[in-house]
This record gives sequence, C-alpha cells and structure tokens, in this order.
Amino acid sequence: MKMSPQEFLDWQSKRITLLAMSGAGKTTLANKLPKANWFHYSGDYRIGTKYLKEPILDNLKRQAMTVPFLRELLLTDSIYIGSKITVENLAPVSSFLGKLGSPELGGLPLQEFKRRQKLHHQAEIAAMNDVPEFIHKAEDIYGYRHFINDAGGSVCELDCPDVLETLAAHTVIVYIRIPKSLEQTIIERAKSDPKPLYYREAFLDAKLDEFMKMRHYSSPDEIPPDDFVTWIFPELFKSRIPRYEAIAERYGYTIDADQVAQIKTESDFLGLVAEAMAQQQ
Repeated sequence: MKMSPQEFLDWQSKRITLLAMSGAGKTTLANKLPKANWFHYSGDYRIGTKYLKEPILDNLKRQAMTVPFLRELLLTDSIYIGSKITVENLAPVSSFLGKLGSPELGGLPLQEFKRRQKLHHQAEIAAMNDVPEFIHKAEDIYGYRHFINDAGGSVCELDCPDVLETLAAHTVIVYIRIPKSLEQTIIERAKSDPKPLYYREAFLDAKLDEFMKMRHYSSPDEIPPDDFVTWIFPELFKSRIPRYEAIAERYGYTIDADQVAQIKTESDFLGLVAEAMAQQQ
C-alpha cells in the first residue's frame, strides 16, 4: 500500500507489516506500540498455534515415546502433551523445524528435514494470507484502531507473489534494514546461539553441496547440526538482503534498524515511517 506521508499520518486505522531479518528489532518495536490501540499479529505465533500445531505435537509425542516411562503413560492416555507457544516463546516451532545433520547428535536426516521445511513454507504462506481476516477481526471483535503484522524473517523466501500482493493491498509494508555496522553483530550473535531456520530448497541444496565438499562429508548424516547452521547463517543473511530490498522497493518503504533502536514512543515510529515515505517520493 503506497501513500503520501500526510495520508499515512491522517490514516485513522493504520495497518502495517514489518519485514526484517531476525535480530533487526521487529518484535521489540511492535511491543513499544500501545497495546490498547494496536493489535499485534505475529506470523510465527500463527504458524505455531494454527498451521503447525499438530505436527509440533506429533514431534513431541514421538520424542516422548522413546522414553519407556512416558511411552506407557501415553499409550494408556494417562498424560497429555501440549506446547505452550507465546509471541515471546516460539521454541516449539524452532524445535519442530530442527537442524539438518547427524541423528546421533540430534540432527534430522535430509528427507525429514526437507519435509518439515515444506510444511513451514506452506504454513507461513497461510499465516500471511490470514492477515486481512485478522485486520477485520481486530477492529470488529476487539475494537483495535491499528494493526501491526510482525512477519517472520523468512517471508522474503516464500517466492509467492500472491502473498506480497495481499500484504501490500491491506497494509503498509515497512522493511527494517540492518546497517552494515550491525551486520557482523547479528551474524556473531546467531553463531553463538545457532537456531533452526527456514531455507529455500534451491538455496539449501546449493549450500549443502558446498559445505559437504569443503568439509569432506560424504553424507548429510555425518554433519554436526550446529556446525552447518553456524556456517550457513552468514550465507543466508547475505542472500536475503536483496530479496528484502526488492520487496521494499516495489511494495513498501525502508527504515534503518539503528533508527528503530532509538524509537521510544508510537509518535516516534509513525514519524519515522512518514519520513521514509517522504524520502521515497
């Protein structure tokens, strides 16, 4: 959705989608907006509680069935297993995605890893396509004036133009760009605490082949999972930047993460978005 700075500031029911790499401050920014006025829609939360809910629970049960004590209780319906997903705690989603590599070290075989990646891809598309419905619900049922869509870091990887068209038709898309000065900080943070991630299949295949040749592995099952995640993150980071930039250029606006870090109030945020609109004009 394109508009002039004044049109945006005068807009009575603001609807915004935040796009950014993990670590750029999307969720922190969304949490700074007054909760009484802004409905906070988390794409990752929707994925975990709606579209991957059953696969996540199946994964937990599969792990529990390997423990004889828990197996007996599950088979007799004596215990219930659930996941407690919140906007701040998305660990069950990450645990389901898992890491590619040696099963003996907690990794997933390539076929199973790709199956879960595909499920996440489908779930993220569905969660983003739900945005218009939740904009309506937020206002009609709960009475919120404004709507913020905290989109997942992998939205730029979906290769689904319809999703972007839907988001652009119903929201102002704001891309939070990570300045060069912060790139290495985010990369080092990810290396120190490697987390499961979504990869486009073509990207995964190319980088896995490169990694295995470089480290002389003959099978993905030999790879230490954390080693691969740590190695591939900087490659993923670099590959996503032009994708985000292309989305922002066509559909939305760009603000910098260091500017976002200085935001303290709702007015600060709206002024920054209006400034980005003015610069693009």
